[in-house]
Amino acid sequence: MTTYELLFYLIHLPVMVGWACLVFAPRSEVTAQLAHSGAIPLLLGLVYAALLFTGVFLGQSAEGAGMSSLPAVIALLSHPVGALTGWVHFILFDFFCGAWIARDAARLGLSHGWTVPVLILTLMFGPLGLAAHVLRRLATGAGLSLAGAALRPSSSRR
Repeated sequence: MTTYELLFYLIHLPVMVGWACLVFAPRSEVTAQLAHSGAIPLLLGLVYAALLFTGVFLGQSAEGAGMSSLPAVIALLSHPVGALTGWVHFILFDFFCGAWIARDAARLGLSHGWTVPVLILTLMFGPLGLAAHVLRRLATGAGLSLAGAALRPSSSRR
């Protein structure tokens, strides 16, 4: 197993523990400390920064890699460091959305049993899970606003 492959597996550990907490123990103190804190984003943010630094400043990237065109993005993701950097980005943002979905659903009083499929959809296909949650908000009368009560204009608070 290469170092890149080992790193690929290791970066999944905190995220999968977080997802397990969201699905199986939504109201536990462990979930609050892991999934609803900045711990996992901070850890993987540091990994992301190290990978980004390695790719940009240490030359660990493919020829023509960049973000200015589709061929440049393809080249960027064709190198193991670029692929790992992109993967950390994907799984961290999907997890962040999943944690927010779990908090939002709980705040709205939505059934956790019906939140679990949305969380799984978010884990596997991030934007589809987020869209499913927004549709569920609409179906339950919660509306399109994703702002919490504290962020709504004062004229709409009651």
